[in-house]
Amino acid sequence: MMTTLSDIAKKANVSPATVSRVLNDDLTLSVADQTRTKILKIATELNYKKANHRNTRFQRRIALVQWYSESKEQDDLYYMMIREGIEQQALTYGFEIIRIFHNDLDSIPKDIDGLIAVGKFSQEQVQQLTSKSHNLVFIDDDQFSAGFDTIVTDFRYGIKQVVDYFIDDEITDIGLIYGEEISTDKLRVIHDYRYDNFKQAMENHQLFNPKFCFKGDFTKQSGYNQMKLALDTLPDLPHAFFIANDLMAAGALKALQEAKVSIPERVQIFSFNNTSLTTYINPELSSVSVATNQMGKMAAELMQDILTNPRHVTKRVELATKLVFRQSTL
Repeated sequence: MMTTLSDIAKKANVSPATVSRVLNDDLTLSVADQTRTKILKIATELNYKKANHRNTRFQRRIALVQWYSESKEQDDLYYMMIREGIEQQALTYGFEIIRIFHNDLDSIPKDIDGLIAVGKFSQEQVQQLTSKSHNLVFIDDDQFSAGFDTIVTDFRYGIKQVVDYFIDDEITDIGLIYGEEISTDKLRVIHDYRYDNFKQAMENHQLFNPKFCFKGDFTKQSGYNQMKLALDTLPDLPHAFFIANDLMAAGALKALQEAKVSIPERVQIFSFNNTSLTTYINPELSSVSVATNQMGKMAAELMQDILTNPRHVTKRVELATKLVFRQSTL
């Protein structure tokens, strides 16, 4: 049976008219934040559908611009998890999400109220996005200095924890496989700041060795290729590797297994992102967990504030990470 406004009103102990105005984001309604939150939560729990209200002036359309293609997103679950967080929180605010994959900026509708941009973007692409809407939130690309709300991950502390963990385990030869990418318009090379933070963490112990660092492109194949290169060129393979994402770590693991290098007895591996891939391979990967779902939800919250708060202040939100230990470390 379809949930009605009366169902929500009864459970929230308010009138159906109040429910309607809250769900339609009526800014003229004077209602306590606690009551508003309660109504939105109940509507979500009851799976209320606003099908009959799509054309009201309070319904907002938000373009979710993803720099990955839809097929590539299926391979790299990191960005999929961010998108799912956005879409979950969008229900709370009554946002209609328009998915745009692979930076197909020409397909962004003209009648949007805001943009959430996920991934990496060149300066030219940022200008294109602002021509579509000035209500912009970026995820995973620090555009705060350009005047836009931004959500990023704290690389520094998580990577420091990984390095400190290995050193506490008396491992001082630690390798790195990191990545470099390029924006979809080929105009910006995206540096991997995990390299900088790894280098700094190792230099703090006077242990950084550039010969132990190998650059891939965040794909499984590049992780495999770079670990093969390490096996072929290093006279003595490091006893631990930090690898910049789970896909490359899975490829590196395959190369080590083919070379009959025991894991974690001979080489320990710590990856980054902690997607579900980490538990699907053998041995399961220790990984730095990134709050991907929360990144998506925070983006929707920032968009809501941009659209409803005349005193909105541009924000840069940096979310913490944590270490998750599995079978690839001792």
